[in-house]
Amino acid sequence: MFESILIANRGEIACRVIRTAKRLGVCTIAVYSDADAGAMHVELADEGYRLGPAAASESYLNGNQLLKIAQRAGAEAIHPGYGFLAENAGFAEACAGASVVFIGPPAEAIRAMGSKSAALELMSQAKVPILPGYRGGDQSDEALIEAAESVGFPLMVKPVAGGGGKGMRIVNLPTELKAAIDSSRREAQTAFGDGELLLERYLEHARHVEVQVFADTHGNTLHLYERDCSIQRRQQKVIEEAPAPGLSDALRERMGAVAVHAAEAIGYVGAGTVEFLLDPDAAKEKKKKSDPFYFMEMNTRLQVEHPVTEMVLGVDLVEWQLRVASGEPLPKTSVELNPAGHAVEARIYAEDPARGFLPASGRITHLRSPAGPGVRVDTGVREGDAVGVHYDPMIAKLIAHGRDRAEAVRRLGRALKGYEILGITTNVAYLSRILSHPSYAAAEIDTGFVERFKDALTPLPASGFEPGHAAISVILHLALNRSICGERVAVAEPSPWTRLRGFRLNADAVEYLRLRADEETRTFTLTRSDNGMDITCGEKVFACLARFNSDGALDARIDGRRVRSAAIFDHGRVDLWLEGNVHRFTLVDPDERRAAAQSGHEHLTAPMPGKIIAVLVEAGAVVARGQPLVTMEAMKMEHTVVAPFDGVVENVRFGVGDLVREGADLIHLTAQL
Repeated sequence: MFESILIANRGEIACRVIRTAKRLGVCTIAVYSDADAGAMHVELADEGYRLGPAAASESYLNGNQLLKIAQRAGAEAIHPGYGFLAENAGFAEACAGASVVFIGPPAEAIRAMGSKSAALELMSQAKVPILPGYRGGDQSDEALIEAAESVGFPLMVKPVAGGGGKGMRIVNLPTELKAAIDSSRREAQTAFGDGELLLERYLEHARHVEVQVFADTHGNTLHLYERDCSIQRRQQKVIEEAPAPGLSDALRERMGAVAVHAAEAIGYVGAGTVEFLLDPDAAKEKKKKSDPFYFMEMNTRLQVEHPVTEMVLGVDLVEWQLRVASGEPLPKTSVELNPAGHAVEARIYAEDPARGFLPASGRITHLRSPAGPGVRVDTGVREGDAVGVHYDPMIAKLIAHGRDRAEAVRRLGRALKGYEILGITTNVAYLSRILSHPSYAAAEIDTGFVERFKDALTPLPASGFEPGHAAISVILHLALNRSICGERVAVAEPSPWTRLRGFRLNADAVEYLRLRADEETRTFTLTRSDNGMDITCGEKVFACLARFNSDGALDARIDGRRVRSAAIFDHGRVDLWLEGNVHRFTLVDPDERRAAAQSGHEHLTAPMPGKIIAVLVEAGAVVARGQPLVTMEAMKMEHTVVAPFDGVVENVRFGVGDLVREGADLIHLTAQL
């Protein structure tokens, strides 16, 4: 076993590798960009070294700098995690040249699978089933359009290089093909520096099933069964499970054997994943002679979804990687692998499903991870950490294991509803809706699931005023905490919040609060009752008891029902977590104009480095609090700067197309009296 390893990655996977290495007594060396100087993986590691600026091209993708640090720190090996340099054959070769072990497959294997078209040709020669398609060297539009006629529609236009769903386009009709080729080529050139494309028959109701393989340097290769990764958005996985539901023993055995054969065909060593498209209709045809599955690609690294395999088999795949890379044989043989139960993983992203899964950025101001039997959380962030624009916006992976699929799904669903995240937009509620969908519960899944049920999975946001517990929880948070983050909580006079140093629920007073959600505003009356507080809105009266728990969350009884919630406050805006959902309110302050006048003016700054894509006001404009002023874009993510109070725009410093640094003054706003 190695004495020390360097982890050439960040975030969740870096933390994941560090934990296993520490358990094995291996010294861990972290690297970090300027954006990650205070990151969780740096804190967990035994040592940490600066790589460079925040941009990945100048830090985590800088192979030369990584090797210099590895040699300086005395690292015997480098674990690349996934992404960045994990599938870079040149980096693997450079490690060998520097006498540092690359914890991954040989460079030749990475290179063989690095090009999708070359990989498909190689697998075809190895008698691995592949989909009909075009992988020719003639990349002219005319050649691709002509080839499409023989491939047939619907088809998929795919970049030869890269992964992660980037550049993939589904084409249903010949009239759509030219536009798909153009857009796919542009995106591939931008993302991978290679605009070469291939065409492939598209299976409309296919399942994405992948097989985990492992090989050592002693001639042993085995598979660790399969995972179903069919639940995807933008051809990127969001929910994965093991084993794949509904597969016959014969089909499972055949897919495993083909995956092992594919790995052996390229002299593979280490952890890898062979990905297949499964035709469920063909799988049901008992008389079908050919296999009902087709090779897609091989990922020559550890996969994001590897925890579901670990939980079903009771193994640690990172430990296997370290042992194999240090020259040991595989820790187990095929007959020693005994799958037990079912595991499901959900990827928690900082993104907005209602806006086409647009990545989000910001600071995590409140974070409480779920726990319970069979529940596991793999993460690389803590409360107070910022999710920036430079890297993948995944916050965590939430995994649940159960005796069967129903129990695993039930446990994961409960864990999602208990995942408290505030300060940033996430997909947690969206994931909960997927798990609770009847078709998912029945394992009626394929790669078109998200698109097919998009209306049910992304409903119009419900008002925080209905059924009422969200708004009442906000009122209780305000009542129990007079000073939120140094701000005065303003209510209509007379008010104990403005005339007393403290406030108690049994005070002899009547208070009035106004909250706005979406475009609706409601007034609430707070009065003392014998058992706590009555909160009145219109004709409805809520009987409430409340207190703060030791973790800062509110524990309340609203009309006899126990409710747990958490809230953050920012310039009169309230984000509330309640039962797995986040609700947003604005506290309507009768004195807000006076407060704005006291502040006088404000310079609104860029929250991130990026490009100005829309300027929505001009100098002299009168704006209301919350009104959008400027929209920025960075890493395909949009962010809108809004007015913090009613005021007048004094000047606008930048125009559409301008590149701005983080913290740059965008707009000068003066309070309107």
